[in-house]
Order: sequence, then structure tokens, then C-alpha cells
Amino acid sequence: MKTTSLTARALLAFAPFAIACLTSAQAFAQSTDPVLERIKSKGVITIGYRETSIPFSFLNDEKKPVGYAIDLCMKVVQDVRQRLKAPTLKVDFVAVNPQNRIPLVSNGTVDIECGSTVNTLGRQQQVDFSAPHFISTTRLLVRKGSRVREVEDLIGKAVALPINTTPERLVKGLIEAKKLNVRIVPVRDNAEGFLALSTGRVDAFSTDDILLFGLRKSAPNPSEYEVVGRALSFDPYGLMIQKNSTVFLSLVNATIAREVRDGQLKASYDRWFSPLQVPMSNDLAAAFKLAALAE
Repeated sequence: MKTTSLTARALLAFAPFAIACLTSAQAFAQSTDPVLERIKSKGVITIGYRETSIPFSFLNDEKKPVGYAIDLCMKVVQDVRQRLKAPTLKVDFVAVNPQNRIPLVSNGTVDIECGSTVNTLGRQQQVDFSAPHFISTTRLLVRKGSRVREVEDLIGKAVALPINTTPERLVKGLIEAKKLNVRIVPVRDNAEGFLALSTGRVDAFSTDDILLFGLRKSAPNPSEYEVVGRALSFDPYGLMIQKNSTVFLSLVNATIAREVRDGQLKASYDRWFSPLQVPMSNDLAAAFKLAALAE
């Protein structure tokens, strides 16, 4: 019964992308669109990346953007080069954060955002999303030994929430609905949230659980932290592109489909997530099957 429920949720998450692929397949075969034209005229594809969204998109020791989402976007770059017959097409990386990532995609500064952005109906009014490449949920990061296990345990305490994110709206809503006396500390990004927790400014940091696992893994003392709490949400991640760029969206989804069919996306998952000891969920396995559309 549990597996059926998970698969159903993944199906609902993927449904908009299946429809998009069907409706834009003919356009993909026949024409181009403003994003591809912009990339072609500039001779550059601009990738938006996150600096601390481990393991999706972050800076390594050499200050180079790397990660699971970056790997996937570099596959998209290969397909764009082939589509445009531009083998020397350059790649520019632009750092984005939760506050500016949607505007930068929407106004064309960034051609594709490769991070850890949750697809929501509200965001679909401003940008388009690819098929899901990950499924996450909102939980809490706390110090080991803390009595905090759920949001309800934060009464009289403080929680850090990243500004302009799905977890911020979700946890704020839960606190307000239950009339909990919890102090909310807004933070700009994951690094600031973890700093607030590690320095004792807050008792918990809440965001997508996979990002919390990444923060714990990269901490100087990982054993001092733990990810706790029930799953508060069902959050499909997608690559963001400018709205109504149907041909480019079809190309991106075709890349994802091939990566799944060839086993490359699973290999990338194993590379980036095995060190975090996070096995692939039933939700994500179902989403992968749904994304593997035939050519």
C-alpha cells in the first residue's frame, strides 16, 4: 500500500511534464524558440547555479560549480550544442539564490537554473520546469541530543528558515495554524541557516531534507547533527527555464529521458548521494520511470 501511494504521488508530480512533452513535440521537431535563439546569437549558454545546495549545485574546493544538477545541465549543454550545430558553444555560470533565481530565469539573464528548486503551481506562473530530477521533503536539522524532533517541539525556541522558499511558507504556515510560540529567524541561504544553528542562534534549521543531509555531511563535525521530523511535504525538483520556451523545454526533457533510459542519471545519483547515505526513494524511482519517455 505504501509503494502504491508513493508512485501515485510521483505520477501526479510528473503529469504536467508529460502533457508538456506531448504538446510541444511537434514544435521541437519544426522550429526554435527565443531561448535557443538567444543562446545561438550570443554563442553562450548561461547556467544558474547555487553555491551551497549540496549535492545538487555547489562550489567545490576549486570554486567550480559541481553537483548532481550541474552534471545533468552539462548533458543539456551537449544536446544544445548538437541542436544548434555549435560545438564550441561556451558556458557561463551565474550564482543564484532563493531570492533572485526566478527573476533571473524569467528575464533571460539565466538560460537554465540548475539547483534544487521545487516546482510549485505558483512558480509555474513565472517560469517553466523540466521533468522532476529529484523528490524531496521538508524536515529539520538539529544538534544531536536536542529534544526537538518535530516543529511542535520548537515551542519557546527558534528556527531558521530560508527566505522565499517552499519550506519557509510551509513551516510558517504550520506554526501559525497551530499557534505555536516559535521565533522565526530568516536566513538568505543554506550556509547562513547552518551557521545560525551551529553558533546557537537557533535550535533548528528547516529546509529540504536532502539539503540538510548535505550540510551535515560537509560540517566539520557531522556526528553532532541529525535530520529529524516527519515528512512535511512532497517536493519535486526541476530545472527552471524561461516561460513558454516550449522547444527548449522539450530539449531539456528529452535529455532527462535519455539520461534515465541509459542509466546515466541513476549513476549520477549514486555518485552524489551515496556519500550522504541517502538511498533512492520509491518516489524518485517512480518519477524516473515516468520521465523515461521514448524518442
